[in-house]
Amino acid sequence: MKSTEAEYQEIIQYCQDLFAKKNKDYGTSWRILRIPSITDQIFIKAQRIRTIQEKGIQKVNDDISSEFIGIINYCVMALIQIALGESKNDINSSELTTLYNTQVSEVQELLFNKNHDYGEAWRDMRVSSMTDIILMKLLRIKQIEDNQGYTIVSEGVKAGYQDIINYSVFCLIKSNALQTN
Repeated sequence: MKSTEAEYQEIIQYCQDLFAKKNKDYGTSWRILRIPSITDQIFIKAQRIRTIQEKGIQKVNDDISSEFIGIINYCVMALIQIALGESKNDINSSELTTLYNTQVSEVQELLFNKNHDYGEAWRDMRVSSMTDIILMKLLRIKQIEDNQGYTIVSEGVKAGYQDIINYSVFCLIKSNALQTN
């Protein structure tokens, strides 16, 4: 079995390659989205995953792994929007790669710090439980957004997006969706 770090990096590389290809197709049209709109896009994908998990069947051919990949990339978009501020400004592909890598590096560092403390407990979790946690974190983010970003004791939306990326990567590892083992 590969190490968590190797599996994580393979999945993130796949996500980033897809992100770059979509950037060639669409440009950075997503820059027009406000953060709550990105949150809602992520919510739609997570809710679809949960619905398929509960019903056991799906009517649209897009597989669940592509939804987790979409969640990861939308979270990176949100983190970039937070870092740069919401704007309609285009970003060239070189700068976008740097921004993507910066966000993912920070998220990966968070993962390895938490993984150290929790002893890779996620490996014993169910994908369905992690999907529920992703949905819970999205509902928390939506509440913080509705409160104009104000929290009393809680982490902000950035931490929520970072955790969602990590849980999505875990789900892809657990389901062996990208054949990382």
